[in-house]
Formats: sequence, structure tokens, C-alpha cells
Amino acid sequence: MTKIMPITSERLLVAIDVAKRSHDVLVRWPDGRTRTFKVQSKRDGFEGLTTYLLEQGFSVKAALEPTGDYHRSLAYWLASKGIEVHMASSLACARVREAIFNSWDKHDRKDARVILYLMEHGLTAPFHDPLLSGNHDLQEISNTYQQIVQARSRCYHSLVNHYIQLYFPEIERFLHASRSEWLVRFLIRFPVPSVITRVTKRRFVKSAWKIPGRKVAKERLLEEIYELAEESIGLPVMPESESVRSFRIQLERYLSLTVLRHDMELRADQVLTTNPDYQRLRTIPGIGPVVALMVLAESGDLRRFPHHKQYLNYCGFNLSAFQSGQSKSRYRLSKRGNARLRYAYWLAANGAILQRENSFRWKYEHYIRKDPGDADLKRKARTAVAAKMARVAHALIKRESDYRGYHEAGLPGSGTQLVGP
Repeated sequence: MTKIMPITSERLLVAIDVAKRSHDVLVRWPDGRTRTFKVQSKRDGFEGLTTYLLEQGFSVKAALEPTGDYHRSLAYWLASKGIEVHMASSLACARVREAIFNSWDKHDRKDARVILYLMEHGLTAPFHDPLLSGNHDLQEISNTYQQIVQARSRCYHSLVNHYIQLYFPEIERFLHASRSEWLVRFLIRFPVPSVITRVTKRRFVKSAWKIPGRKVAKERLLEEIYELAEESIGLPVMPESESVRSFRIQLERYLSLTVLRHDMELRADQVLTTNPDYQRLRTIPGIGPVVALMVLAESGDLRRFPHHKQYLNYCGFNLSAFQSGQSKSRYRLSKRGNARLRYAYWLAANGAILQRENSFRWKYEHYIRKDPGDADLKRKARTAVAAKMARVAHALIKRESDYRGYHEAGLPGSGTQLVGP
């Protein structure tokens, strides 16, 4: 086995390979001695580990490789006992394992030695525990909201691509957006064309009058739906059949997830109303309650990033390229950072460039002016705007100021003289 040469240190280094029920621990003393043992994922196991480490008479630095959410309890326990906790990148562990062992072979003891190697060479990152930093509630709200949205999207696509296509395909033309809840309520009442056509057109219009809400030309809308029902090619199933009952269950589930999503949006806004960072983010064009929640939940305190480039690296907006000899690739996003943060800023960028006038839209239009019809150029422009959004968010929170439109365009060296709000 390859021997790792110790680096002189006055700290006790602890490398922990995390698993679900037990963790492999590798301890290295300042004189180079090492010891390996297992710790059960139980309270007495955690207490025994911290007691043993603190009794050695050295300051302790521990590093873990994040594995699902199994590392969270142990990391919190160590941090709460005053132990410095770091995280080792899973990708870095995989690359170093192949390098120092000359094999892709993997087992827990090897993983602990790899983590120790990364820690000795300063290749781990400090772990900021969400519960200790007061960020845990925001992360859980954001995570729950994401789960609700994903479940709702799956339900929506099952309705559009399966149920509606089977029983009433013509009605899909009125499903303009995923927020067309009125049509879902309509289908719960009238799931198949036979329920509509078994009464006269006038009686149908009267019975369905309140469902679409306050729409222009509502009577004409309902009359058109009735005419489509008369000519529908949907399967002629009975309204009382089990298949229609299943259709209604999915429709009701979609509405219930819609209500949950709305409640989570209101809850997030209520929780963050008194948060000054939240209010500053809301001043940025394109950032609403949900995006601001995602940014704060995934970033934590943005002030812990001394420079905006560090924050862009954390988000995965930093550029990287492959170079070997005379060959060099084009620069592209590394995408090694927080995917949820990139998604949040991508959503914010798309919202900002749809607004009438702001510096983000100006940047987008300036980026694509060479070829406005090029889809690839548009995608790159949106990515550039999203990265700019992250830079602006970091600057506002670090400087504790609100967003001022076109302020950055008037700075020396910007090359532009714009007048904005």
C-alpha cells in the first residue's frame, strides 16, 4: 500500500469516511502516528469519538466526504464540540484515490486515507453547519418547496401527456400555462366529453359559468368547449368508470400540490420579511420571493466570501478550459459548484431580461446583437446575465446596499454611459 508521508502539524487530524450505519475513522497525531477504528452512527458512538479526540491534548481538525445527508449529524456533533470540521470533495477523493493507489479500487479504509491526504495538503473546504449558522430552516423550506414543485410538474405532465390525450385531447389548447388551475377545476367537474354533451349548450354554459373566473368572452369560451366536446376523438369511457375516477384523483392531486406550493411561497415570504439580506435581494430585477429564498438557503451568509470570484466558484459560474501543448479548448462553465444556486440565478436572469428596462436586459441585448436569432448565443447570453446576477447579489449583501439600476454602467472603465431608473 502506498505510504502517505506526514506533514508536520500541531493539530490532530481526523479523516472520516461516512456511511449510513458506521463511519471509518483515521486519526493522525502530529508525530505521524495513525490509528483507524469504526464509529457507530449512534449517540454513544459520537460521544465516545469526541471524548477520545479531545482527550489527546491537541486542537482537532476533522474532514468528511459528504455522503447523502448521512454526514450532517456527525458534522453537527463535531462542530458543536468545538472541533474544526472540513468537507472533502467527492470528485477530488476519486481523482486522488486513483493517483496515490494507482487503481480505481475503492473501500472505506482507502477513502479515509484519501481524505487525510486532501486535508494534509489543504485541499478541503470549511463546513458551515446550517443549524449552527441559523440557516437550517431556510434550507428545509427551500428543499420542501423544490420537492413540491417537482411533484407538481410530474403530475402536470402526466395530465397533459396521458389523461387529457386519452379522454379529451381537444381541451389541451386551453392549457396555456402550468398555472391554468381553472381548467383543472373544470376537468374535475367535466372530465370527459360525454358529461358536457349530455345537456344542452345553454345548460352547460350556465352550470360551468363560475369555473373559468373573470375571463374576457367567457360565454364564447364555454360554447367553444361544448362544440369541441361534440367533435371529440377521446376514448368513449363512462363517466362513472374507474378510469375516469383515476383521472379525477390526478386532477385533485395537482390542485392540492398547487395549494401547497402557494402556501410555501407565503410561508417563505413571512419567515424572511424581517431579513435585511432578503429585502436587498428583492430589489434586484427578476428576483422574487422564491428565488431570494433559494439564494439565501443555498449560499448561507454571502459575506463569508471575501471576493465575488469565490462566490462565483461556489455557484459554479467560474470558467475553465483544457490546455495541453498547443491544444487549448474554449472556456466554458466549470459547473462544479452548487447546482441549485445556478438554477436560482438562471431563473432570475430569465425574469430580468423579460422586463422592459434594466441593466441585465441591456447586457443580454448587447451580448446577442451580433446575431439575435442564434439560439446558442442566446443561451450563452442568459448564462452571462445569471453570472452577473450572482455578482450583483454578492455586492449588495456585502456592502449592505439596495440595487440601483444602471449604476454599474456609469462606473469608470465600463465603456457605457446609460441613464436608467
